[in-house]
Amino acid sequence: MTGQDWLEKDFYAVLGVSKTADAAEIKKAYRKLARTLHPDHNPGDARSESRFKEVGEAYAVLSDPEQRRQYDQLRAMAGGARFSAGSGGAGAGGAGFEDLFGGMFGGAGAGAGPRMRYQSTGGGGPRGGAGPAGFEDILGGLFGQGGGGFRQPQPGIDLSATATLAFRQAVEGSTVTLSVDGQNLTVRIPAGVHDGQKIRMRGKGRAAEPGGQPGDLIVTVTVQPHPVFSLEGNDLRVTVPVTFPEAALGATVDVPTLDGSTVRMRVPAGTPSGRVLRARGKGVTTTKGTGDLLVTVQVAVPQRLDGAAREAVEAFATATAGQDPRAEMAARARE
Repeated sequence: MTGQDWLEKDFYAVLGVSKTADAAEIKKAYRKLARTLHPDHNPGDARSESRFKEVGEAYAVLSDPEQRRQYDQLRAMAGGARFSAGSGGAGAGGAGFEDLFGGMFGGAGAGAGPRMRYQSTGGGGPRGGAGPAGFEDILGGLFGQGGGGFRQPQPGIDLSATATLAFRQAVEGSTVTLSVDGQNLTVRIPAGVHDGQKIRMRGKGRAAEPGGQPGDLIVTVTVQPHPVFSLEGNDLRVTVPVTFPEAALGATVDVPTLDGSTVRMRVPAGTPSGRVLRARGKGVTTTKGTGDLLVTVQVAVPQRLDGAAREAVEAFATATAGQDPRAEMAARARE
């Protein structure tokens, strides 16, 4: 944005606030206008889009204390200056342009002899020969910035939001509507997100000044637990109980999958509790591939034994009385 832009545009009028408005009033006015004029709410309306950009430009300057101070200072000085290339003295409107800036170039003020006259456009030098740069360069130096413009367009601000998903939504991906910066925004959450994961949505943050890049939206995902499944990378985990005979003698069992079907898996004879079996390709499908279903075997112990069942277990205990499953552990503990 150039110095000439600042002279020509009344940012307070654009936002509809007074020159004494505080930061809260300016922000409130901007948010109200931005919601009303946002292109998503006015598709194809060129006038609304132009006003939306003007509002963003005005807010970018007035919300920055230093830029606002410079803007007010520049407008105050320009308000009393004559931007004529002529050589006349001060008129009814106040001191001339030369009088305002004469001291910067060694002049002594009105009536003190010949003065150099400057054009108000950025490219012209003093009439009558080479000399200082144009009007915008003079003002740029006044505020400690380079010629040709006051600053680069400021990028938009990153915004944050949270999304709570059911486990199945997180696994399969979901479209959610979030309230962000006073607006409802629909975003797509990819498949396979994990609890606590942060997802960056490029360009979905606060709008930038004209010519600048919009900010990003950073969404923190909370995933509600599932009663049966858990997620580990692209793999799904499930714990499946089996009976002692199934674990000791071997068996084929049906294991549920997330899509509602089942997969038949072989439990080898002598499988201990805690062993993990793998069903390949039954996990989560994402852009990085498809995971597996990891099945943890858990040997179920009956809470009560009656009649024949008790007798059978007692007979088994008698038959295996010479075996001590903790013998190796005791030996290793003494190492």
